[in-house]
Amino acid sequence: MHHYGRDELLRRLAHPFWFQSFGAVMGMDWHSSGVTTSVVGALQRGLAPIQHELGVYVCGGKGLRGRETPAQLARIGDKTGLDAAALTRASRLVAKIDGAAVQDGYDLYLHAFIATSAGRWCVVQQGMNERRREARRYHWLSEHLDSFLDSPHAAIEGRNQGVIVNLADARAARSRSASLQLVLGGPDRTVAILRRLRAPGAASLSLFPHLEPQLDAQIAPEEALPHLQMPARHEVRASDVVLRRLHAALGAAAERGPKDFSELLLTPGVGARTVASLALVAEVIHGTPSRFSHPARFSLAHGGKDGHPFPVPLKVYDQTIRVLKRAVDRARLGNDDKLAAIARLDAQARWLERVAADGPDFEAFIGAERSQSPQYGGRTVAAGACGPSSG
Repeated sequence: MHHYGRDELLRRLAHPFWFQSFGAVMGMDWHSSGVTTSVVGALQRGLAPIQHELGVYVCGGKGLRGRETPAQLARIGDKTGLDAAALTRASRLVAKIDGAAVQDGYDLYLHAFIATSAGRWCVVQQGMNERRREARRYHWLSEHLDSFLDSPHAAIEGRNQGVIVNLADARAARSRSASLQLVLGGPDRTVAILRRLRAPGAASLSLFPHLEPQLDAQIAPEEALPHLQMPARHEVRASDVVLRRLHAALGAAAERGPKDFSELLLTPGVGARTVASLALVAEVIHGTPSRFSHPARFSLAHGGKDGHPFPVPLKVYDQTIRVLKRAVDRARLGNDDKLAAIARLDAQARWLERVAADGPDFEAFIGAERSQSPQYGGRTVAAGACGPSSG
């Protein structure tokens, strides 16, 4: 927000590739359904003490927390003067659309509504298909949202399987019109049509044949969109990572570290391993959308709480947070030198990406991280600490 403003934060949270990369660099499971819950929960707890200062409010959450969104928005409206009624209506509409108008086999269980003091908002929702043990995430952004029923989603992340009914799609105008006519026409017409459907051989029947020619002409073919395919496995493989970009980030850390982070950041205990993590964090802060097509790469900053690609190195994790916190605190006082150093780290990585010819073997890199895990206080949620940590 310091670099790009509140609206850019909303845009990024509404971008599924960035959201996934953000969760990965935080040390969450790099592709499980828990990423959404963890990221939303971390934002909620982390920003709550300074939400009025930032003008960013994270409401809702998993299960019952999601149902508390209207009450939370009402309290925010009382304190800030925001139009809580309009925001509540948007929250409820979004939940209704993804819960009823979009029927894709996933039951919603998480609703997060992020609003700014300017009245703009984004929504992150998630549904679960228990039978397939798969999650599906829905992203919304108020910016440029002209209609809730004209292909309104900023993105939907999850594999399309089976027959999907999406009455919020722009191409479903005919279905919405037919539904409305049936309701306004009373039960007689509907019952008559259902009786005809029961007749032998009437497997398919058009309800409004006189409307079909002009409506068919309005249906445009679906545009090719980028898709994020997450594998049904926990381990991170070399094929999940753009090695050229990984090598560039590691090279930038090695080159800029001695120049910027020893002399400029002056944070005790910041070594080469922390700088390598910061190089990936810097890309999450400054990268363009095309940089996040392979979210698995960002799990190499701080591992994953499930132990993949390696246990979370708590000492490195804490140092990364400490560096960022100090940089932001100084920037709030008007001194951007530390944030500028992080930006230069990202710029250096992009420059090296053009010329990076080689780097550490992927499997060797992961093996080294695993072997050093006890030294860095490596930890997973299942096994706890991976061994005694050394000072």
